[in-house]
Amino acid sequence: MPSMFRHFTRFSGPVLAGALGLALAISPTFVSAVRAADAAPAETKDAVEYSTPSNLATKDLLLAATNAGKRLIAVGEFGHVIYSDDQGKTWVQAASVPTQVTLTSVNFINDKVGFAGGHDSTVIKTVDGGNNWTLSYHDEAAQAPIMTVYFENENHGFAMGAFSFVIETQDGGKTWTQRTLLADSKEDKHLNKVFATKHGTILVAAELGTVFRSTDEGKTFTEVKTAYEGSFWGGMSLNDGSALIFGMRGNVYHSTDDGATWAKVNSGTDKSIGGGVELSNGTIVLVGLQGYVGYSTDKGMNFTEVTRADRLGYAAVLEGAPGKIEVFGEPGVKEQPDDAVTAAKEVGFHFTSGS
Repeated sequence: MPSMFRHFTRFSGPVLAGALGLALAISPTFVSAVRAADAAPAETKDAVEYSTPSNLATKDLLLAATNAGKRLIAVGEFGHVIYSDDQGKTWVQAASVPTQVTLTSVNFINDKVGFAGGHDSTVIKTVDGGNNWTLSYHDEAAQAPIMTVYFENENHGFAMGAFSFVIETQDGGKTWTQRTLLADSKEDKHLNKVFATKHGTILVAAELGTVFRSTDEGKTFTEVKTAYEGSFWGGMSLNDGSALIFGMRGNVYHSTDDGATWAKVNSGTDKSIGGGVELSNGTIVLVGLQGYVGYSTDKGMNFTEVTRADRLGYAAVLEGAPGKIEVFGEPGVKEQPDDAVTAAKEVGFHFTSGS
């Protein structure tokens, strides 16, 4: 497996990136100690290195994707931001992105306003649907990569990352304050994905089988332990009000009570899982390492595995044109069918029923 997808461990001294689904993609020089840093102001424009136009922007590593209204948005290496206005048929690189760091996460509040986060504690913001971005936060000295961003509205949001690094804004990213999730906590768990359920409960998928949970818009959090002891790389809210979290070795857990309790479901795989989406037809699709794509037509209780012929790592997935999904990862963006039977025939690999 390529070194960028090895499982991250804090005990290895200087470490290489771990697990594509984690969306860490930490640079080879990242050290295992993180300095506690005060919130830092954004750099001036003169000090910023802008992402450069590239014909390979759709073919380089992409680590996160989301929707901005009907627009599809994906982010990844070298500060690349790409978007599609035709359901993934064609892609355009953003005109102005004030960073060259690897971007690991992206979240849109509406079709215009969005935030993305990445290496060097970097957060960028757009107000025009992802074409032009401004630098919202940057603190290279903190050595804490942002792995997830989440905004409940245009003003209030979080960016979280390695070793329990958390910053929060109440003014749309103009200023940020560093905080902990638990009062007086000395936790240093990696915070890999923050998202909200349909009912507004904020959940954070973390390592060591942990989920952090807030029912008061993020003012306070409680720690929920699952039956799994490994890392959860991602999570998602479902339209029926339930939630999924997923991570190492194919572990997928489901909650029907806003994350208070979790039960393991059948992912149909032992491959690590990093991203997912619920399609408009109700199918849930998960993606992960070694070409894993899992389809569920029973609300996430069982998944059918289809292994892509390229056997590469994938971190995100979005609904594309009718009958298609867009998967994002090591080779950039790829398209495939949105159902397991058709995908298995097209990709050329057998599929395994998760039922």
